[in-house]
Amino acid sequence: MSPFVLACVMCAAILHAGWNAVLRGGGDRLWSMTLMMVAVTCVTATAAMFVPWPNAASWPYVIASAVIHTGYNLSLVRTYRVGDLGQTYPISRGSSPVLVALGAMIFAHEAINIVSALGILLVSLGIISLAFQGKGLTADFLPTALTTGVLIGAYTVVDGIGVRLSGSSVAYTNSMFLLWSITMPPIFYAMRGRPPAYTRAQTVMALTGGLVSLLAYGIVIWAMQDGAMGVVSALRETSVVYAAIIGRVFLKERLSARRITSCLAIAMGAACLAW
Repeated sequence: MSPFVLACVMCAAILHAGWNAVLRGGGDRLWSMTLMMVAVTCVTATAAMFVPWPNAASWPYVIASAVIHTGYNLSLVRTYRVGDLGQTYPISRGSSPVLVALGAMIFAHEAINIVSALGILLVSLGIISLAFQGKGLTADFLPTALTTGVLIGAYTVVDGIGVRLSGSSVAYTNSMFLLWSITMPPIFYAMRGRPPAYTRAQTVMALTGGLVSLLAYGIVIWAMQDGAMGVVSALRETSVVYAAIIGRVFLKERLSARRITSCLAIAMGAACLAW
C-alpha cells in the first residue's frame, strides 16, 4: 500500500470515529441515523446526474451492500442504545477485520503475508480489548455489537469485490449510498411515525455526520480497488483509538490504563500493515 493510500485510509478512520460519536451522542439515535441518511440521499441523488453508473457486473454487489448496510444501520442504533461508545464501538469494529480477511480469502482469493496477518490480529485483539472495563465485559450489548461486526465484515467484502467490477469507485460508492440511504426514512416512519423534537444544532450535527460517513467510507471503497480488503479494513478500524479519545473528551467516558495499552497494540498492528 502506498503512503498516500495509507494516509487516506487513516484519515477515513478519524472521520469514521467522528460520525459514530455523533450518532452515539444523539438524543434519538434512530432519528439521528435517519437525518444522516437524508443528507446522504440529497448529495448522492444530485451526484447521480453527473456521475456515471457503475458497470452492470457490479450491480448485484451494489444492491446486496445496500441491503446489508440497512441492517447494519438498525443494528448499530440498537447497539448504541444499550452501551457506551467506548465499549460497543470496539466490539463492533474489532470483530470485523479478521472476518474481512477470511471473506476476502474465500470469495476474492486474496492472500496476505505473515506481517499483514500479524497486523490484522494485533488490531483486532487491541480493538476488542478496548471494550473491557473494570472487572470485565457487560454482556447486555454483546449480541447486537457482534451482529454489527458480522454485518460490517459482510458489506466490506461485498464492496471490495463490487468496486473492482464497477469501473469506477466514485460511481460504485454513489450508487450504493443512494440505494442504502433512501431506506431509512420509510423505516423510521414505520417504526416511530412522528420524529422527535430536535434543536437546530442537533439537526445540523446529524446531517453533517451523514456527509462525513459518506466521505469516510467512500475513501475505504476507493482504497479497496487495489489494496487487500483485510489490510484496508484493519487500518480503518484503528478509528476505535480516536473513538476512545472522543468518548473521553466529549462524552465523559473513562479512558483507563488498559485502554491506553490496547491503543498501543492497535498502533503496532497498524505499523505492521503499513510495512
